Amino acid sequence: MIDNVLKTIDARRGQLLGGLEPFLRIPSVSAKPEHAVDVGNCARWLARELEASGLSASVVPTRGHPIVVARTPQDPARRTVLLYGHYDVQPVEPLEQWVSPPFEPAVRDGAVYARGSADDKGQIWAHIEAIRAWGADLPVNLVCVFEGEEEIGSDNLENFLESNAQQLKADIAVISDTNQFARGLPAITYGLRGLVYMEVTVSGPSHDLHSGMYGGAVPNPANVLVELLASLHDRDGRVNLPGFYDDVVPLTQSERDAYASLPFDEAKFMEELGIAALVGEKGYTTLERKWARPTCDINGLTSGYQGTGAKTIIPAKASAKVSMRLVPNQDPRKIASAFMQAMRDRAPKGVTLDFANHGASAGIIVPMDSRATQLAASAIRTGFNREPVFMREGGSIPVVGHIKRVLGIDTLLVGFGLPDDRVHSPNEKFDLDALYFGARTAAALYHELAKL
Repeated sequence: MIDNVLKTIDARRGQLLGGLEPFLRIPSVSAKPEHAVDVGNCARWLARELEASGLSASVVPTRGHPIVVARTPQDPARRTVLLYGHYDVQPVEPLEQWVSPPFEPAVRDGAVYARGSADDKGQIWAHIEAIRAWGADLPVNLVCVFEGEEEIGSDNLENFLESNAQQLKADIAVISDTNQFARGLPAITYGLRGLVYMEVTVSGPSHDLHSGMYGGAVPNPANVLVELLASLHDRDGRVNLPGFYDDVVPLTQSERDAYASLPFDEAKFMEELGIAALVGEKGYTTLERKWARPTCDINGLTSGYQGTGAKTIIPAKASAKVSMRLVPNQDPRKIASAFMQAMRDRAPKGVTLDFANHGASAGIIVPMDSRATQLAASAIRTGFNREPVFMREGGSIPVVGHIKRVLGIDTLLVGFGLPDDRVHSPNEKFDLDALYFGARTAAALYHELAKL
């Protein structure tokens, strides 16, 4: 049966983009209130497409943006697969850097350029094409959960999972929101880093002051903030927070050997990024730093006058947004507490510090030798006609932890994107080959997971 399904996808290869394009035209930017109607329209559009694919679908309201839920008829004799994805997309700014309008899909050099093409609409569409190719013969019970708030922290998803845990029971979850290692080198992602995202605000005088009249006599919140931020790393690139590395699980030698065997070209990597040198924690390779070591990065800085020309002030406030990527076994609450305590201990007298926590999730590892992982590897061999590699990714997908905690099941991370897809940046793209081979792999994955 799988051979016929793959032949159906092969025959439709030239039509796959035509189904995806209307999805990409909907500006479902969850972060912007002015796009709330578009997000809702996108949810309803997706539900209709799932209905047309033979599933029963509904748009479930939340306190924020809706969640689309779809399912096949449930047969107790079959294994059940929970498919998660997100239909919301990142903001498009800076708009002037886009070669073509972000919500008008354009094909160039074998890829479709549009916001959300790789993250995550194109990858969702690969699964929908696979579902359509199977038709009524889909060999597993399928439950789809597509949310509209992933790009803004999934604030309502955990509550949704808890409230609907019985209806979402499954044997395994599948997410396609990750990458191949490189073009033509498909991968199973077996590890993700977690995240703690903090904002620190330093307050000094009650109002902005003239820097000539008061400079040198009062604490400058901007000066204080940059000193605090400069203290976050030591000379060896390690994060300088007490207890930060206490719970870090070291990489095994077999993992380090496997990463070293991958065809990673540092010179090409730097060229693509437009940088002349790489930095990071001493004693680790670039892939090890990106995938499996914890980090701390400043994501935004705000203080003082930033308009045209000069305005000589001592600003009353200064703030920074700081993200810490965590590896498995690090406790996000412990790390957030260590960050706040270190900033308070290092701050001078005369200023006050306030903190906001914008998100926390733990890192995860999926066993490489599990039955489900090996079945996924077989599906990739069928779909791509290539042997997959096993890799980690440095990003975070908090829903993986939610699914494990609430539903008690592991998640397979089988993604089809490429490292150069410019996710979250102008000129995001999704290769048409990735769409095609992704649809084949998704079809094969349902065939393989029926054997669980």
